[in-house]
Amino acid sequence: MKVAPHTEPDEELLDVRLLRMFELIYDTRSVTRAAEKMGQKQPTLSIWLSRLRDQLDDPLFVRTSAGMQPTPRADALIKTAREVLQSLRQISSSRAVFDPATASCQFRICMADSSHLCLLPQLLARVRATAPGVRLVAARIDEQTGPALESGAADLALGYVPWLESGFYQQTLFPQDWVCLVNARHPRIRRTLSLQAYRDEDHVAVTGGTGAQLLEEAMARHGVRRRVVLELPGFLGLSGIVSNTDLIATLPRQIGETLGSRAEVKVMACPLDVPSVDIKQHWHARNHQDPRSRWLRGMVAMAFQR
Repeated sequence: MKVAPHTEPDEELLDVRLLRMFELIYDTRSVTRAAEKMGQKQPTLSIWLSRLRDQLDDPLFVRTSAGMQPTPRADALIKTAREVLQSLRQISSSRAVFDPATASCQFRICMADSSHLCLLPQLLARVRATAPGVRLVAARIDEQTGPALESGAADLALGYVPWLESGFYQQTLFPQDWVCLVNARHPRIRRTLSLQAYRDEDHVAVTGGTGAQLLEEAMARHGVRRRVVLELPGFLGLSGIVSNTDLIATLPRQIGETLGSRAEVKVMACPLDVPSVDIKQHWHARNHQDPRSRWLRGMVAMAFQR
């Protein structure tokens, strides 16, 4: 003989409207007045009261000359009902807030090495001016950036990160094209840099950075092959190399103009048609409404959006 599996009976949860009605009838001793306060018709509350009586297996209120008087069961339940309703009111009305002046927290921002030179100093200055207790941590942009944003291990990704443009929130900050850095005393390049001179001169190439592939693709389209005599993994030391040699460096405008602020280095228009890219900030949906994240994104937008 087969035995039917034992199942627990489903417990019917109380409707919040029934709890609110229960509280109002208890306070007013009147179904009619409770209906008015709830914006309902009296027959509707009579139906609701009947439903609540069935669920709690008690009359709850009895009609007398002095109004609807609570039963001992109603007297025992009113404190719990009010506590539940108060908790629900607090949940519905409470909003998380973030006070940068008193906050003590940490933000982890993924960015390319070039952003350490041309973006991070401005952002740090703004953050320190308004939130002295906030700490920033700069992390690398790599294949783990997306999972880090999803898990909360990182708060923001800043830069050109095309693989994050699907499935993440994003905000465009500014477009970025390409420039060339040359020695201000270059013996063969004076006011402009022609495509022929670009072909003929020696180059220093920065192989790191998320936009390096765009430059390689542009050179392939134009049939240009640089004579690279030095490769660097990043931009550190690049301005010193250009200012002491006749090498040409091709790089995004933001970092190029930052490095080109030195008198010994000159910024020139790139003779190659390299596609412009949008520098953006990216964040995951888990942080979209978080007041901490919204504040940080506001700081970034104020610093860089054009």
